[in-house]
Amino acid sequence: MDSGNPLRERLIDAGVELVMTEGSGSLGLREIARRAGVSHGAPRRHFPTHHCLLSAIARRGFADLAHRFATAAGPADAPRARLRALADAYLGYAWEHHGMFELMFRHDLLDSESQEPSGGARGPERPRLRESTLPLFAHLVELVAQDREENAERGTGPSREAAPPPAVTAAALWTNLHGIAELRARRSLQLALGASSSDGGDQLEPLVAAVLDAHLGRVNP
Repeated sequence: MDSGNPLRERLIDAGVELVMTEGSGSLGLREIARRAGVSHGAPRRHFPTHHCLLSAIARRGFADLAHRFATAAGPADAPRARLRALADAYLGYAWEHHGMFELMFRHDLLDSESQEPSGGARGPERPRLRESTLPLFAHLVELVAQDREENAERGTGPSREAAPPPAVTAAALWTNLHGIAELRARRSLQLALGASSSDGGDQLEPLVAAVLDAHLGRVNP
């Protein structure tokens, strides 16, 4: 928490609690102010627009996800094992905190530059939300490149000439995982796969393994 801006942090805290307990549709400006114990006009002192406040709340979600990524696997693990751990962490977060997950990937917030007040400079407390995604994606690209190097040494996976750039493969992998997260949240995945549990957890292990094999090449035991 930023002790220099206790009101600002209290508003973000209230928004985080709301989205975690009641979903992304609960984040009205008046309700956030009420939960924070301030007047409905108080948020304007630190957040010129509602979108600025929502972006600050969503940034907390990206910080939480980044922490999960950092602790998901050790640096000594093989790239494929680390990618599997990141996939599990991503899907786990999306399932456990789907309201925040939805907020984090709202296009109007990710494209937050367009939400800045006209003529106003973008200060250090209001970076673009999309900037929070870049280190996470860069880490994914790095692991894909490392896994490809290991595949080349083993003689597995697509050839270097046939394989798309690591960033393209990473984007395809991310897209696939994001689709799984959304379909799982809507229970469509559980229905399609005949999952025996409501969360579809019994189907995730083979599904994620198939996704990694499809995008990165199969690793022979």
